[in-house]
Amino acid sequence: MNTSSAIPTAARGCVYIVGAGPGDPGLMTLRAAELLRQATIVYFDRLLEKEILCLAPRGIPLVDVGKESTAGGQSQQRINERIVQSAREGHVVVRLKGGDPFVFGRGGEEALACAEAGVPFEVVPGVTSAIAAAAYAGIPVTHRGYSSTFTVITGQGAEGSEPDVDWEAFARAGGTLVILMGVGRLETLCRRLIDGGRAPQTPAALVRHGTRPDQQTLVSTLDRIAEEAQRAGFRSPAAFIVSNCVALRETLSWVEKRPLFGLRVAVTRPEGEAEELNALLRAAGAGVVHCPTIRIEPRPVTTQATEIVASLSSFQWLVLTSVNGVRCFFDLLASQGRDARALGGLRVAAIGAKTAEALKAHGIQADRVPSEFTQEGVLKAIGDVQGDRILLARASVARDVLPDTLRARGARLEILPLYDTRPDTVGIERLKELLAAGELDLATFTSASTVQMLLAAIPEAGQAALFTRCRTASIGPATSAALRDAGLRVDIEAMTYTANGLFEAILRDRSGEAS
Repeated sequence: MNTSSAIPTAARGCVYIVGAGPGDPGLMTLRAAELLRQATIVYFDRLLEKEILCLAPRGIPLVDVGKESTAGGQSQQRINERIVQSAREGHVVVRLKGGDPFVFGRGGEEALACAEAGVPFEVVPGVTSAIAAAAYAGIPVTHRGYSSTFTVITGQGAEGSEPDVDWEAFARAGGTLVILMGVGRLETLCRRLIDGGRAPQTPAALVRHGTRPDQQTLVSTLDRIAEEAQRAGFRSPAAFIVSNCVALRETLSWVEKRPLFGLRVAVTRPEGEAEELNALLRAAGAGVVHCPTIRIEPRPVTTQATEIVASLSSFQWLVLTSVNGVRCFFDLLASQGRDARALGGLRVAAIGAKTAEALKAHGIQADRVPSEFTQEGVLKAIGDVQGDRILLARASVARDVLPDTLRARGARLEILPLYDTRPDTVGIERLKELLAAGELDLATFTSASTVQMLLAAIPEAGQAALFTRCRTASIGPATSAALRDAGLRVDIEAMTYTANGLFEAILRDRSGEAS
């Protein structure tokens, strides 16, 4: 902050001028993410990745103030007024800006407005696209023997005018030049650099949407890049790099070589369950947007639940079908003053390796973990249940295959509904917007409910149309059946019904192998 000691957490009535980095959510600083999670209002630039905004608390105002060079948006004066007013109203104000707020981001003007109004503020630096875009394109801005200096220049002055820059001086100085916001006058920039003494054959590159999944790179020479960019329809936003270091891209290019580079993927798993799949996809180069279509809502403790906990010793089996079931079951035990010791006389069956891992975290080793991660797999694994009393702890709404078959085999079954699966309206709306805009290549679904909750929010006549430009990936047969029941195609289906299995299926599909 602009005081002698920084506030460790967000303060009300304060403006945080935060650099969100160049686009890749993984390049945000820890401080930026921390403040965004504590914000009560966010003013953001249009170019920010939607996944970054997902870090903000649900329900708070997210105000798009434009700030894209080719579009309208609010005037800088109006933005200054709004952030000051919001702080005076007691908000934790996050002014979220692409790249670094003090590198051609007009963050200094916003900080001055706060200072003049007597509003406390803090500036959080961000990774600038001037360096990150080049790095993701495999172009170091400095390299021994190629360039020992680099200069960052704006290609656009106030109100879109030509900047007050001595191009001849920069041309003569040598080293790497990184020009931001210059695509609109690329031909003029190239001519001025050449006229100023920079060699026409100097390697040059344009990196559009650097660090994002739709990153594009065009490599040429200073005398030809403007013509080639026009022919290719290359548009802003892009970093323009003039440097002998561009020649290293042929060897150092790395992000484009990742197997899922350029793939834009929606993950529909609920909050708290998507991290594994998100991480796998991002590490392979995909752009991931988390759009949860369901949320898990634990049920209040009922009389049935308390009676079951009190009589656990009368059961022979406890069957848990999900990680959520494990969490809610042990929360129920804790609410009754019990713990894992209450299961001492029971055998426990878990559907799925993750469910078994969740049990281990509570000190319980599952007696049966079916090789097939389905309800049908449980039936094979637990064998003869004639006369056994079985407790099936699961969601309030679930498939009937398991309980019906257990009863048919002579089991005395008790079903304990632990949680409800509700639609996540925020995630569903986000997914619908992305689908309608054609901004997704693939939507992943990890349960029948992730499909059903989404489609319940879309008129039946419009469901298929939303997926004309987006393929689907299913974690297994039950999820695939839900897609097909709605008349949607299943493009990818996992052979192993786990997050990793789904990821492997996507990799196989991308490489052209049958999934």
